[in-house]
Formats: sequence, C-alpha cells, structure tokens
Amino acid sequence: MNELYSPLHSLQSGRWFKLICGASYQHLPSARNLALAYALAGADCIDVAADPAIVAAVRTALHDSRTLAPQARARGYAPERSPWLMVSLNDGEDPHFRKAEFDATQCPPDCPRPCERVCPAGAIAFGSAEGEASGVIDCRCYGCGRCWPACPSQLIFARTYVSTPESAAALIASQQVDALEIHTQVGRLANFRRLWRGIAPHRDRLQLIAISCPDGPHLIDYLRALYETVSPLSCPLIWQTDGRPMSGDLGKGTTQAAIKLAQKVLAAQLPGTVQLAGGTNAYTAVKLRALDLLGTLDSQASGVAYGSYARALIAPLLAELETRCDRASEPPHLENHPDLLWQAVARAHSLVSPLKSPIPRSLLTLNS
Repeated sequence: MNELYSPLHSLQSGRWFKLICGASYQHLPSARNLALAYALAGADCIDVAADPAIVAAVRTALHDSRTLAPQARARGYAPERSPWLMVSLNDGEDPHFRKAEFDATQCPPDCPRPCERVCPAGAIAFGSAEGEASGVIDCRCYGCGRCWPACPSQLIFARTYVSTPESAAALIASQQVDALEIHTQVGRLANFRRLWRGIAPHRDRLQLIAISCPDGPHLIDYLRALYETVSPLSCPLIWQTDGRPMSGDLGKGTTQAAIKLAQKVLAAQLPGTVQLAGGTNAYTAVKLRALDLLGTLDSQASGVAYGSYARALIAPLLAELETRCDRASEPPHLENHPDLLWQAVARAHSLVSPLKSPIPRSLLTLNS
C-alpha cells in the first residue's frame, strides 16, 4: 500500500472519510455490502457495531475489496488504502445504542402504520400472511427514534444497552479491529473511566482511538478530563463532534449543528484532531472547505464521518440486490451483481470524493 494514501495520512491532511454502519445495526448482508462499496470508493475507516458477527462480515468485505481494487482503479476510483475497521462502544445510555420494540398484536387493525413509512432502515414490517412475523426486525434497527413519535397509539419503546469493559477488551484482544470509538456524554466521567480500565491494557494494539460526545454544559472541561484519563496514547486520537445524531438524511440543514459543534471543539485546541458527525451529508464537505477547515496542514479538522446519509445513498441498490437474491436463492453478495456493485461504488464515491481533493504539494514534499 502507498503510505501517502493510508488512513493515517488522510487523517493528518484533513481528508479523512469514515463510514458509520451503525453502532446498533446488525444486518449482516447490508453491513458487508456497505463496507465493500465504500471501501472501493476510497473510505478510510468503517465503523460498525461491537458484534463479533458484524466484525467478521465486514472484515471479509474489506478483504474482498482488495481483490476488486484493480477494477475500481480502472473505473477511476482510488481505493489505494485498506480502510481501518472500527467498533463503537458506549459508557452509558446513548441514542446510538438502542433498538425500537413493540408488540404488533396490540396495534389497532385500522392503524395506517406511519411507523413503517418513516423507518429509514426498513426495520418495521407487518406480515400479510398467517405465520409471517410483524413488528421490529431487530437486526435492521439502528435506533434512530423516528418511529416512536409517529405511532398514534404510543406503543413503541426503546430498548437500550451499555458496553461492558470485558466485551471491549475481548474485541480488541481478538485483533480483528483496528480502531475503537467510545461514545460518552458530559457528566459521565466515572462511567468512562470504568470502561477505559478494560480497554487500557490493550490500547497499544489499536491504530486509532476516537471519543464521540455531543454538546453540553462544560463540554470542553469534560473533554480535557477525558484526555487526562486516556493519556498517554501511542496512536492518534479523534474527537468526534456529534452535532445532531442520525439525522444526515433529513435535510441539508442538519449539517449546521455538526459544523457548529466542531468549531467549538476546534477553538479549544485540544490534543488530537476533530472529526464531524451527526447530521453530516453532501453539503458538509462543501461548507467546511468554504470555512477553510479541511485539507490544510495547520487545521486540526481531520475529516467527516457519514452515517444515515451514506447508508441512504445506496439503500435502493441494496434493496434491489435482496430482491434479486431472494428470487434466485443465492447469498446477497454485491460483487456477484456487477451492475449494482459499480452503481453503489459510484454513489459512495460521490460522497467520498469531495474530501479527497489533490494532496497539497507540501505534503508530497514531506513524504518524498
């Protein structure tokens, strides 16, 4: 691999692109195919649920992307890098670590089922034939929360979960992951430290550690306390500014919250780099470049993470893939359907490419 195009250099030059598959998203075929498409489009990192089955599926996709890389380059894409595989953990209740749940037998027969219409993941279904399951398809749900207020009978609730230090240590020790992200919130320092104690003995095995936090009172003081907790580190540290979680596919204005929070953290000049998330979409990179926050050597802004918007871009193609494979009774592997594969890569590349502007001449000199 050309080190000039490695994930580390993307991080250092403000050209970092991370795909967020979803900390609660456990649909194996979709996670695998999302990872494959974005890896071929030039992503630097794939962030997935801390689920061994998901990790294994995405690791296989990244291996397959290396086989397909020459074809991608021939089509004008640049998958020179092998993306880092990241898992997300949490130290307490968090919107990224929850599932919707309800008992479909309690739904009124005449309900228009708005929950089914608003679900962006296709995670709610009502069986039309006897014996067909109804309710939330657990593996598809990533906890966006859009179905709860939509339910006219208020039957939907959230099931949340919290990562344990033991599970975190086991995943890192397995050497199947390259990077780790911890989701926290202001005021949970004791919880963070408890989780970190399980991670710390294995941190030298990681290429990167990220800490994701939404805004809150005394945010900067809290982030400084977190830095003192995790120091010293032998790998880069990212502050992920979670502006408006899981909202990037709702409209272009959602990116404003992500940029505003990033500017606040950048102004604090904390050790490490700052990466946007939460509300990011096709407008994010354009606005960041207009503000001169990306692609400059003197900026701490490393890049952008895309979640719901990135998934929505290629969701129709993955739905078509499932339909084809159901009819043919074959595994839903995107690479077995080249027409869909390269359409998916093209759509992914449309989101990746704005961050991958030509590398500054100063960087080329530094690395010659």
